[in-house]
Amino acid sequence: MKKINLGQTDLQIAPLNFGGNVFGWTLSEKESFDILDAFAGEGFNFIDTADTYSWWVPGHKGGESEAIIGKWLKARSNRADIVVATKVGSQTNEHKEDISRAHILKSVDESLQRLGTDHIDLYYTHFDDNKTPIEETLRAYEDIVKAGKVRYIGASNVSPERLTESLEFSEANGIPAYKVLQPHYNLVERTTFENDYAPIADKYGLAVLPYWSLAAGFLTGKYRTDADLSKSVRGGGVKQYLNDKGLGVLNALDTVAQKHNTKPATVSLAWLLAQPLVAAPIVSATSQSQLDTLFAAPKLQLDAEDLQLLDEVSK
Repeated sequence: MKKINLGQTDLQIAPLNFGGNVFGWTLSEKESFDILDAFAGEGFNFIDTADTYSWWVPGHKGGESEAIIGKWLKARSNRADIVVATKVGSQTNEHKEDISRAHILKSVDESLQRLGTDHIDLYYTHFDDNKTPIEETLRAYEDIVKAGKVRYIGASNVSPERLTESLEFSEANGIPAYKVLQPHYNLVERTTFENDYAPIADKYGLAVLPYWSLAAGFLTGKYRTDADLSKSVRGGGVKQYLNDKGLGVLNALDTVAQKHNTKPATVSLAWLLAQPLVAAPIVSATSQSQLDTLFAAPKLQLDAEDLQLLDEVSK
């Protein structure tokens, strides 16, 4: 287990965080239960979702993922064993990004109801609306932490400037501060995090839990030509990586994977886990075979030669 430093009572988490956006989207409720059973059965305990998953599916409003996780927690009677993270602030068909006090107070109660729990372990600002004063957002978080509805807070899609302002405000006023950063970070998306966010995370001791750890599936190696893009509903999101740099990263992953008799996706996650600020990449899967590839990552120790190769081709 890795420990995220969250103050006097730390969260004990395994080094992979399951991304629940697939629940109610590409996985049915039964399939979601099967994946969650397998994930927990392997000793992993950290589940990530959001109050708006999966609003983009026709006929959905958002909250479908939370509802499935809540049903699973109730059916398995394992809430005490699971670390649950969810988020607030994303757009839906009904509203734009919103981290106002009123929206947070309303949304947290709705998330608690769907999850069937009396507390959320980690509550993120999912998307900043870039208009609500940071003190309004943070004071709302202060109130729901004091009420016991949320244990800790984190930030995802927040600008470096607003993130820094938020951390400084919390520190100056002695109120709950962001303890976790969930950035877009992987072998083909390094620049923004490493240049703009890593110094902040390092200064304030933020645990880093990257999303899109496998670049929407590109780093699995299954997308290598335009023809491959139709293999998945996410294929369109990886077209941007079908260039010399992206294919160079895949070639390096193939080399390292062959050396260790493993898969490119496993190597990609092992590279993230080797980064000093990263606590637990967010991963997702829709089958047991995909899960097995993910489960292998924390066990894979990349050597200096592997890391140098991957660093050079991905810069």
